[in-house]
Amino acid sequence: MNVYFIINGTESIKWLEALAAPFLIVMGLTLLYWAYNSIGSFGPMLAQPSKFKTTGEFWKVFIPSLTGMVGFWATLSLNIPDFSRFAKSQKSQMLGQALGLPPTMALFAFIGVAVTSATVVIFGEAIWDPVVLLSKFHNPIVVILSLVSLLVATLTTNIAANVVSPANDFANMFPKKINFVKGGLITAFTGIAMMPWKLLSDYSAYIFGWLVGYSSFLGPIAGVLICDYFIIKKQKLNVRDLYVRNGEYEFTNGFNLKAIYSLIAGVLVALIGLVVPSLRELYDYAWFVGFLVAFVVYLIIMKSAKEKI
Repeated sequence: MNVYFIINGTESIKWLEALAAPFLIVMGLTLLYWAYNSIGSFGPMLAQPSKFKTTGEFWKVFIPSLTGMVGFWATLSLNIPDFSRFAKSQKSQMLGQALGLPPTMALFAFIGVAVTSATVVIFGEAIWDPVVLLSKFHNPIVVILSLVSLLVATLTTNIAANVVSPANDFANMFPKKINFVKGGLITAFTGIAMMPWKLLSDYSAYIFGWLVGYSSFLGPIAGVLICDYFIIKKQKLNVRDLYVRNGEYEFTNGFNLKAIYSLIAGVLVALIGLVVPSLRELYDYAWFVGFLVAFVVYLIIMKSAKEKI
């Protein structure tokens, strides 16, 4: 199904994206109502005791988990121009993201926690996997509607967040040979070759290994981009030179080595915590550390280069 929409272009799934948001919110609230109705109130859901015995134990898990979630969303945040460039105005894209992302993510995070907490009371065990939870239901209509919800959520999220950006990236790397469709197909098969089910088989490895690990690369990229656009360029771009050779942004054969050095510096500092136990916090805060180091290094070397000129 993913490949079908890739071949037919992102416009072919636009109608489903538009319907998916309200549909999934309704289904999420229905699930929350089921949990509420099954145990009679929100009290038992919210009264479940913490699994952490001390505040220190909580922060030890919370900090890398926070970094992992930032890393999870950092992919889309870096590539949001793939979508926001089609907005009617700066205000409309800002308002759309402000209304569309934080409130809904907060809602679904609460639903996930509340329903998982309710399953402890209802089934005697914490069930966080929606597929496992579905196996507890015996009404075929409920099961079918729930599976359709999972299908719609997976399909619309995957196309928007995981296909459009890399497909455009592959196409931009080799525009003469790769178009969006070919880039999307490369993305699809690469996604299978990475065996993501292996990552998801262990939540600890997925969050603390994969998400935190690749956030050490995404943070420095964001640091360089933001520093360059807001501090160095002062939000002014020479649009024509973005698309020509030997223009303002040619640098060294098309590569800004100063940006690459800054990226490497940010990644290395963030990953030091993996090999030096006493500096583990650098890795736990990988995205933030990488962002800050790359931002500062890029600012310094770009300013120094301008002064020499």
